[in-house]
Amino acid sequence: MEKSHENVEAFGWAARDTSGVLSPFNFSRRHEVVGVVTEVGSKVEKFKIGDKVGVGCLVGSCRKCENCNNDLKNYCSDMILTYNGVDTDGTTTYGGYSDIILTNEHYVVHWPENLPIEAAPLLCARITTYSPLRYYGLDKPGMHIDVVGLGGLGHMAVKFAMAFGTKVTVISTSVRRKLVAGSAIGGMKETQETVDSAAKHNITPDVEVVPMDYVNTTLERLLKSDVKYRFVLGIGNTLNKS
Repeated sequence: MEKSHENVEAFGWAARDTSGVLSPFNFSRRHEVVGVVTEVGSKVEKFKIGDKVGVGCLVGSCRKCENCNNDLKNYCSDMILTYNGVDTDGTTTYGGYSDIILTNEHYVVHWPENLPIEAAPLLCARITTYSPLRYYGLDKPGMHIDVVGLGGLGHMAVKFAMAFGTKVTVISTSVRRKLVAGSAIGGMKETQETVDSAAKHNITPDVEVVPMDYVNTTLERLLKSDVKYRFVLGIGNTLNKS
């Protein structure tokens, strides 16, 4: 965070196909990252070594436009994605399939102590459903909402809507619907609210934690929709066993 880009040896895995061949950084997504701060730059103010933190879908923006000034960095035209993006120095962002990630403090959230680290999907799947609930005022008791589909996003929408005291109906298809809402992830303010709200209501995603040598099998299972409802790769556990 706020450190210069220096050469640091990092441990990472990636699979290009189902052949079992591993090679660096070829996954399409790796944007829900939770870990512990090991170093901070001299200008960092929000975090200290030892803090539990999370990094979601974005790691950069212009921080000058109207969206950035209104805690909506996710709508900035210069937003830098956590994976497959181009950083300010021209390098490619590779996301979280590594034991180390270097991130500006403005795109990091505090991770509540009572949330397990495998609840990392809160940083994407949760904020994507949390944002429309807040925007349309559906986070209040007495409201009635429909959730289309009970997948990675839907099951989190159901959990939080129920925690907010709303009446929830899960549907797969319907001729007539209410408003169907979503968001392009969420701003940093809403992302922090997301994990704090999850901690307050003791709500976590339903996940299956898998080791790195199971990566190719997870990809095969994803193609078959054989997951309820998120896979979480245990990078730390892999390192401890090596």
